[in-house]
Amino acid sequence: MKQFDARVTWQRAGQPVLDGRYSRAHTWHFDGGLSIPASSSPLSVPLPMSDPAAVDPEEALVAAAASCHMLFFLSIAAQRGFVVERYDDTARGLLGTNAAGRMAMVRIELRPSIAFAGERQPDAQELAAIHHLAHERCYIANSLTAEIVIMENC
Repeated sequence: MKQFDARVTWQRAGQPVLDGRYSRAHTWHFDGGLSIPASSSPLSVPLPMSDPAAVDPEEALVAAAASCHMLFFLSIAAQRGFVVERYDDTARGLLGTNAAGRMAMVRIELRPSIAFAGERQPDAQELAAIHHLAHERCYIANSLTAEIVIMENC
């Protein structure tokens, strides 16, 4: 089994917390030394208790799903002899009520725009097959209950 670690830190900084008007800004720390400002989404916790410039957990989940799919897509495309020149995904997550009546990320839409280099270009069927296999292999997609879809006209 492989292990992945992250450290999340938050400091009260003298703010009262019992009234709920404390900052949700915090920091994510990763093993390579990168630290990322994080916060609750202003859609969940209003300003000024949230930091709109920071990454929120919902955005991070959508980015993780999109990134995982892309990484498998690039690998599978290369194995099949296709050279990806550019991959640009404007992914979207939809927060709603799940079947259990709880708030959850219920759908993640991946909208990749992909440019291939060279003469060998995948047709629509080959492109769909690569996306399908990337989705099946993506660890993040396999870990979520939300529907993850590749939007048409990618």
